[in-house]
Amino acid sequence: MFGAKAQIAALEKALAFELVMVDYESQRGYEPKHPEVLRINPKRQVPVLVHGGLEIFDSTQIFEYLEDLQPAPPLWPAGAQERAHARLLEHKSDEVYFPHVIKLMGLQQVLHGEPARAAIAACTAYCMEMEALLEGRKWLAGSYSYADIAFFMAALFGERQGAPLTAAMPRLLAWRGRMMARPAVAPVVHAMGAWLIAAGRPAPAFMLPGS
Repeated sequence: MFGAKAQIAALEKALAFELVMVDYESQRGYEPKHPEVLRINPKRQVPVLVHGGLEIFDSTQIFEYLEDLQPAPPLWPAGAQERAHARLLEHKSDEVYFPHVIKLMGLQQVLHGEPARAAIAACTAYCMEMEALLEGRKWLAGSYSYADIAFFMAALFGERQGAPLTAAMPRLLAWRGRMMARPAVAPVVHAMGAWLIAAGRPAPAFMLPGS
């Protein structure tokens, strides 16, 4: 999820970059860890970014660097308070919403149990907050921003883990359609969908090429 966030941002900025994919296997996950990931990130996670002598990790820090490196098109709003609000939404996607999705990843065989139902309820409540936020606007922070990229990817994983967007969220469903119409988003999502199908895993219809 977090690597896809950084990839979409770089595509939105029209930056030339080399994408190095880290091997993943369903039983062992990312083991053995990629040596560059281990060297650069003490958290042992993707994504990492290498640009000349700079080596950084964490998708949010990569967002900030890309914005400094290539200010146009801007992916934070112009005003100070508007930028702060967008940064808060980006942070909440990763640190408030997504932990509930992580819980669901370990509960796929018991989605009707109380822990899974509680996690799904928390995801749904957060999505309803975003549904309300979209009243009268196309994007979460007013203009299209990193906040949209972050929540889009988090909600995509929520969809896959049993916490989908529902008919009670028409603004979010329309927002997801706008996200998928973006040239920087669709290729990343479709590649993920194709990988899931090739690995014998289910994928929501909107993730599939040709959808």
